[in-house]
Amino acid sequence: MRRYEVMFIVHPSSNDEGIERITGQMEEVVRSYDGEVHAVDRLGKKKLAYEIQDLREGIYILLTIGAGGDCIKELERRLRVNDQVLRYLTVRVDEHLKRAEKIKAARLKKKARRSRGTEPEAVAPAI
Repeated sequence: MRRYEVMFIVHPSSNDEGIERITGQMEEVVRSYDGEVHAVDRLGKKKLAYEIQDLREGIYILLTIGAGGDCIKELERRLRVNDQVLRYLTVRVDEHLKRAEKIKAARLKKKARRSRGTEPEAVAPAI
């Protein structure tokens, strides 16, 4: 199961019930495809980078999920046909997380070597 972040922008005139309904539908789609919803972050109303449908701001929502390709396809289809959703973007983040974990492990290993004093001293090259 791969990990994704799905960011979507909802119409700024949407009330809390409407936003909860949309996010609830998205969570339900993920669970129906045997996926996991790791987090739902409501980032609030923010200014858009450019006007969309004569609107200057929107309500941003970020879903962090673990799912397969079929789930993402259905999720994006539902976001596309929903009139309240202005834009959406899905990004696969599992590769980035693996890379970050490797870098973190290497740093910890290097720090442990330095604290034990087994780090080789840097030797200046002879000229």
